[in-house]
Amino acid sequence: MPSPFSIRSYPRAILHVDGDAFFVSCEVAKNPALRGKAVITGKERGIASALSYEAKARGVVRGMRLSEIRKVCPDAIMLPSDYETYSLYSRRMYDIVRRYTPAVEEYSIDECFADLTGLRRSLRMSYEEIAPRVKRELEGELGMTFSVGLGPSKVLAKVASKWQKPSGLALIPASKAHLYLAKLAVGKVWGIGPQTTSFLQKHGIETALDFASQSEGWVAANLPKPFREIWHELRGEAVYELALGEKHDYQSISKTKTFTPPSDEREFVFSQLSKNIENACIKARRHGLAAREIVLFLKRQDFRYAAREFKLSSPTSAPQELVSLAREYFDDLFKKGALYRATGVVLLKLESNTCTQLDLFGSSLRASAVSRVYEVVDALSERYGKHAVFLGSSFRAMTTPPHKGDRSVALTRTEELFKGETKRKRLAIPMLGEAS
Repeated sequence: MPSPFSIRSYPRAILHVDGDAFFVSCEVAKNPALRGKAVITGKERGIASALSYEAKARGVVRGMRLSEIRKVCPDAIMLPSDYETYSLYSRRMYDIVRRYTPAVEEYSIDECFADLTGLRRSLRMSYEEIAPRVKRELEGELGMTFSVGLGPSKVLAKVASKWQKPSGLALIPASKAHLYLAKLAVGKVWGIGPQTTSFLQKHGIETALDFASQSEGWVAANLPKPFREIWHELRGEAVYELALGEKHDYQSISKTKTFTPPSDEREFVFSQLSKNIENACIKARRHGLAAREIVLFLKRQDFRYAAREFKLSSPTSAPQELVSLAREYFDDLFKKGALYRATGVVLLKLESNTCTQLDLFGSSLRASAVSRVYEVVDALSERYGKHAVFLGSSFRAMTTPPHKGDRSVALTRTEELFKGETKRKRLAIPMLGEAS
């Protein structure tokens, strides 16, 4: 069948890099003795959060409880999640890709897009040579495998990276895209969910090629804009631009934390909520945002929730105002005698942080003064680690391990520190293969 798409191989050249079983791979990279074994992270939560391909082969799935894992895979190695280390490996991944192009979208902690368009001459390599070279450098320097895909659009690059996972490498020029799309179920296309899949199937569209081969008129008449964009992308027509730089346009910010064993102690549970409020406000300030609405919630051991939503008199990212509000209404959420396993907060109606009036310890102060206080707090945290300074209401949560008993396993990272490191802040130590 002739291609219905562009005859140019790469009108745009988009690379997609995807870390294979990334969180577990980071653990294996730190400790090569784990290679080839059934490794699972998430021990602190009591469920499988991430798992190696060996664990998947043994029947372990994400979200499975540890007690169930022991039944299907008795020799599984269960580790607590170490997100700070994972973020370090993620940053290193981005840095390696940026050796080839500054146009890198940090799509998630374990994947990114890169625009290679027009770089063949400066790099003295074809696009087909750049992709495997990026893959080799990532795997050689980070000690884990990556699946890499090259295509003329983000959607086709994503199709390519998933084509031979794990450790796959697929190059899909626009002129040959139809050969891949003919073998791909339409529901497997990035951005097409179950409801749209069902709608397309009712119209006889089973594969990605069936969808891409529809006329533009039919697509426009039957589908909303997001799916018209996917249709263009599948045909090798780049519509999605790369989102470069750090994300700042959050619609909401949420922070939640599970603790074990569950607790019925009022002040302990409140301290956990206070810590979540501080964490949410730290993220809001980092992105120059303030919230006009807030949701506070508690989660009981029987998985029932109690929640309250508040509209604030003025937007804020200062935690003491929100903690004061939480204290005032906490008895509406907390029921004596009930066991609680988690608390959480959601900041809503976020907007650019500007000067407003706040009430701080009974005194009316301008937000600019409060902002200066938190500039100092954030500077101390940057230098000495997160939560170098925190509210007294968060003391219990800050100084008590979130998990006790079976799940209270110390992270290797916190036990093996370099000089100058703290348990909350890692130094940017160059990894294997990085030039000094």
